[in-house]
Amino acid sequence: MVGNRYLNALWALTLSTLLPAEDLGEMWGSAKEEAKYYPIVNIPIPPEVPMRTGSFEILPDGRLAVGTRRGDIYFVKGAFDSPPTPDYHLFASGQDEIFGLAWKNGAMTATQFGEVTRISDTDGDGVADRYDTLSNNWGYAEGHEFAFGSKHDPEGNIWVALGLSGSYKSHNLFRGWAVKVTPDGKMIPVCSGLRSPGGVGPNAEGVMFSIESQGPWNGCCSLKHLKQGGFLGHPASYNWYPFVPGMDTPAVEPNTPSRLQVEKKRVKELVPPAVRFPYIKMGRSISGFRLNQTGGKFGPFENQIFLGDYTLSIILRATTEEINGVWQGACYPFREGLASGIMHVEFSPQGQLIAGGFTTNRQWPVRGTEPFALQRIDWTGLMPFEIKEINIAKDGFLINFTKPVDPSIAARTEVYNITTYTHKFSAGYGSPEVDQTTAKVTKAIPSADGLSVNVHLEKIIEGHIHDFDLTTMKSMEGGTLLHTKAYYTVNEIPKN
Repeated sequence: MVGNRYLNALWALTLSTLLPAEDLGEMWGSAKEEAKYYPIVNIPIPPEVPMRTGSFEILPDGRLAVGTRRGDIYFVKGAFDSPPTPDYHLFASGQDEIFGLAWKNGAMTATQFGEVTRISDTDGDGVADRYDTLSNNWGYAEGHEFAFGSKHDPEGNIWVALGLSGSYKSHNLFRGWAVKVTPDGKMIPVCSGLRSPGGVGPNAEGVMFSIESQGPWNGCCSLKHLKQGGFLGHPASYNWYPFVPGMDTPAVEPNTPSRLQVEKKRVKELVPPAVRFPYIKMGRSISGFRLNQTGGKFGPFENQIFLGDYTLSIILRATTEEINGVWQGACYPFREGLASGIMHVEFSPQGQLIAGGFTTNRQWPVRGTEPFALQRIDWTGLMPFEIKEINIAKDGFLINFTKPVDPSIAARTEVYNITTYTHKFSAGYGSPEVDQTTAKVTKAIPSADGLSVNVHLEKIIEGHIHDFDLTTMKSMEGGTLLHTKAYYTVNEIPKN
């Protein structure tokens, strides 16, 4: 215990020394101009409101609903005004760490440690007076056993990702599993192998994913596909397969230490992470996320996933694509300088990104200095020069940009500094980057409109993160990229 306290204190000192609140430096690949395109707006919080945000929802009347770590639900009017003029109304209280909110048919569904609860105001006075347990068909006994819930899917289900016991074991029923709760309260187990999830939601195709934290069997944080019948990597939750009719326990457990690419051939149920986020470079404790479907109100990143990070107080982007039946994709820097540890994000009807969170006294260090905060990121309407999205091809990658590139520069192979690496897949906590290589770019062909470049490689390495550094890229206007870095996780190489 003393050793852990010492290491956490040392980490906090190192973090504050090396990573000042407004600049992650070369690891982030960030320019100093994020606020020019996406300024951060503080939403004032009254002193009497302990706004330790754990989840968000948008109400039909346009108000923001906030679920908190303390178990309260607030309705906030005026959060989306410019400037914000918030009025806070306490709708419900007495719950337990609300990490999922979803409004449907005049009631709020809250996901908390021990259950999914339907909360309603039956007498119309603006305060909840009815609390119905939809499902509590999983175990709960200690403080690491978090539960993160989704919005309602098209069938009305809530998807719930359940953290392990003490982050290492599965002592209680279905800990380390993803389940879904139907509108009538039936719980359906979906997949095993989670460790410490931090958010649940769909991609643009409606496929459900969960964020996973770095730790045992997880070399870094990642976005994982909640595939029915899948095993997502941590074998501690194998013990609950006998409680799932029609789902057999995997015949083998993964070897340690190994590599994901090796073990997915041994363990046929193993679903590799769709997007891996290189440690520190792209987050340390990635949290809640939301799909951007604002119709262009938030700039050029429509149908992309926006994610918070608790420790580094940053916002990231991610894109996904299905290759050979397996999900994979890329992650990109977006915005740093948030005031507290970010636990969740949400898009407003006006197309703003709401971010909220808190710090704790549980020895989890946070770059942001505020004990809790509610903030908003607005788009100014100016177009940043960014790597918009990276897609894989059978012999390289298609890099898409938000502005036309200078074709004379974009055609030079030396512009594309691409390294690759992977992580150990092991029972140990986290992993360094291993098996490093440098990719050889054989050809770069800009499109006629300059908005994309086909980059051909001598070899794509399956199972590796491909780390892109485009520091020397220029736009047609002569501008440099706002963020020069991007990271693509290769689970599969296209066959055609």
